Amino acid sequence: MAQDVARKVLHIDSYHAGNQWNDRIVAALRETLSGKGVDFRVFHMDTKRRPSPSDIHASAEEAARVIDEFKPDVITTNDDPATQYFIMPYLRDASIPVVFCGLNWDASTYGLPYRNTTGMVEVSPIPQIVKLMRRHARGPRLGFLAEDTPVKHKEISYHERLFGITYEKTYFVNSLAEWKESFLRAQKEVDMLMVLGVGALPDWNLAEATRFVEERSEIPSGTDFEWLTAVSLIGVVKSPQEQGRWVGQATLRILEGVQPRDIPLSYNREGELFFNDRIARRLGIKDLPPLARAVP
Repeated sequence: MAQDVARKVLHIDSYHAGNQWNDRIVAALRETLSGKGVDFRVFHMDTKRRPSPSDIHASAEEAARVIDEFKPDVITTNDDPATQYFIMPYLRDASIPVVFCGLNWDASTYGLPYRNTTGMVEVSPIPQIVKLMRRHARGPRLGFLAEDTPVKHKEISYHERLFGITYEKTYFVNSLAEWKESFLRAQKEVDMLMVLGVGALPDWNLAEATRFVEERSEIPSGTDFEWLTAVSLIGVVKSPQEQGRWVGQATLRILEGVQPRDIPLSYNREGELFFNDRIARRLGIKDLPPLARAVP
């Protein structure tokens, strides 16, 4: 790839600036493209904070206008909404290459891959989290606590289909107050609690949630997000940086002439085990799991 001619890459982020997971994807993607003669820009669809069909439609139309003005050589995306509401209706089998990441569990939901796409499908180590929680649980009942978004509803169906996991109780919330209320209910209604995304909660406050959980936890909890290990006993966390690097490397190959269809779909593999000693002490658990990293 010629270094004296800037090639253009537009990243379409499904969510908003400040969403930790996606910010880390974008940072790794930007770093991978740095110094490679690439003009890199980001467009935020903001679908967590503006989830109405009219708002999403307006955001997709704005993304199309940005593409017309910027004229990128490659488009990159993260998470389901960008694919569902923009790539699939606007760019399916188009001439412009697309590299995605963060699609949960199964890209074929959107008819992927298209002739002009490749990407990394995001999977979570759910069975490993359940296995680790079960060691400290008083029974087999499993609960699920997350933001009330289509992506999180989709996750439950894949947990059941792929792993045979059945949730005794599901708690979908739209605010920190609802999250705290549901967390308290779960302490009595289930024996283990899966704690997943909170990015759509407009008033989420990690410090407040951390204090609350450290005072009120009665059952083991687990997560696959590093920034939720402060409110979970156990974390087997994915790496957003892995996805950003993979997208960046695939993008550079495409800019060098490789066709997207010649780059096979991939799945995230990197992970790290976290253990929250403060919650463990409240539950009477004394031993740190082997190879686990203590939550700061």
